[in-house]
Amino acid sequence: MTVDTVPVTRALLSVSDKTGIVDLARSLAAAGVELVSTGGTAKAIRDAGLPVKDVSELTGFPEMMDGRVKTLHPTVHGGLLAVRDDPAHVAAMMEHAIGAIDLVVVNLYPFVKTMESGADADTVIENIDIGGPAMVRSAAKNHAWVAIVTDPADYAVVLDELSQGGGTTMTTRRRLAGKAYMHTAMYDGAIAGWFHRQSGETNQDMPDVVELRYGENPHQTARVLSSASWNLPAGLPQARQVQGKALSYNNYNDADAALELVAEFRDAGPTVVIVKHANPCGVATATTLADAYDAAFACDTVSAFGGIIALNRSIDAATARAITGIFTEVVVAPGADEEALAIFAAKKNLRLLLTDGLPDSMREGELHKEIVGGVLVQSRDNGRLTDDMLRVVTRRAPTERELADCRFAWTVAKHVKSNAIVYARDGSTAGIGAGQMNRLESARIAAWKAKDAADKAGWSEARTTGSAVASDAFFPFADGLMAAVEAGATAVIQPGGSIRDDEVIAAADAAGLAMVFTGMRHFRH
Repeated sequence: MTVDTVPVTRALLSVSDKTGIVDLARSLAAAGVELVSTGGTAKAIRDAGLPVKDVSELTGFPEMMDGRVKTLHPTVHGGLLAVRDDPAHVAAMMEHAIGAIDLVVVNLYPFVKTMESGADADTVIENIDIGGPAMVRSAAKNHAWVAIVTDPADYAVVLDELSQGGGTTMTTRRRLAGKAYMHTAMYDGAIAGWFHRQSGETNQDMPDVVELRYGENPHQTARVLSSASWNLPAGLPQARQVQGKALSYNNYNDADAALELVAEFRDAGPTVVIVKHANPCGVATATTLADAYDAAFACDTVSAFGGIIALNRSIDAATARAITGIFTEVVVAPGADEEALAIFAAKKNLRLLLTDGLPDSMREGELHKEIVGGVLVQSRDNGRLTDDMLRVVTRRAPTERELADCRFAWTVAKHVKSNAIVYARDGSTAGIGAGQMNRLESARIAAWKAKDAADKAGWSEARTTGSAVASDAFFPFADGLMAAVEAGATAVIQPGGSIRDDEVIAAADAAGLAMVFTGMRHFRH
């Protein structure tokens, strides 16, 4: 029989991460729930003045073997696994004085943090939790009767259900059980990966799991999974991290955006990409990496602070000195010479990742995004502009320089969140407008940034003067185009396809612009 709401009369609390555990224990005690706990968790609860029973009082055995054995006992697992409406199970509980446990709150020994700290093998092994995963799995298996909580973020959910209905609902218990099994799967995967690395073996079918400190925000959990069996190109998970702290979720996300964009320039001259919050804020190609960095940085010196930098060449000393002139979170490059490494070493917090190559921007693949009730799947945007796609639609055709700037701006715009407007001149971005709800505002913001950059640099004019402007999708009205004209752009590249294309083309002709259509758009939401 499936019971929807199960009252909570006894809870077992045993956590390594004690975030919120005392507040949870206090609320449970106030609701009349008997608290059972172990070791440091019991001490924290007891120090808060709350009644708590040690697990040893249930089992009749003390914690032993340096805490390796404490919850591995029939009294604990019988209380977790018993099917409450099965007469044989109930009889066994009565015969052996086993009390039911209705709520289990467990998170596991910090194996990943211990491993990443550089601890010796003995210390790492001591942080392999045994009793914790056993309790998690027992409670999750018997979720028809037991609620298992492995994430402090779910404390409030359980307390809310107790306050409203006096127990946990089947819907919540089932969700928590699934989350618990994922928790132990990731934990076991990390342990398995460590053992394989220790022995020098590789198992292509075993995902390598790296637990991150948190997700986009501190209340979110996060991890990185990679596996050779997935046949993915080498990227950040496979890069050699030369120095700096472990990467965060946001570091991975932003650095991947930078790597994907710089890969578009894999066969170009020395190119530098600067990314902030997954959007490029400066991109440039020049005769040297140092010059490319200076040009990319000049595009938006404010946003570049604390940004991510990706380069398409091995880093030399001059470029390393330029990069370390301000605070930078992550640098990604195919390599770095010894002098550059020494310069970076003076910046202990800078994370330096060497990828030994760049991915193919034209590769096949799929992108996945979970939505409520399903998963969206689409192929990668590996669309690339070819000469036969370009169609001049204005009376004036672009000059050779304008066409080169159009191509450069178009490549960058592909990696800017929509609505995207990118001004470029002489192989450098001049202004970037990203993520706006209308194209006119993106054009204005990009132009304003270019003017601000010119004011800061002391230039006589913004680099949008004489620039090419790229739009990731068509101009639905001429107003966005006219904002580009006001900024000084002389050439435009856009997909075309609007019902007002004739109006936009007429406005371009009146302003003396050269405009080409690509027939391809690059939305990036």
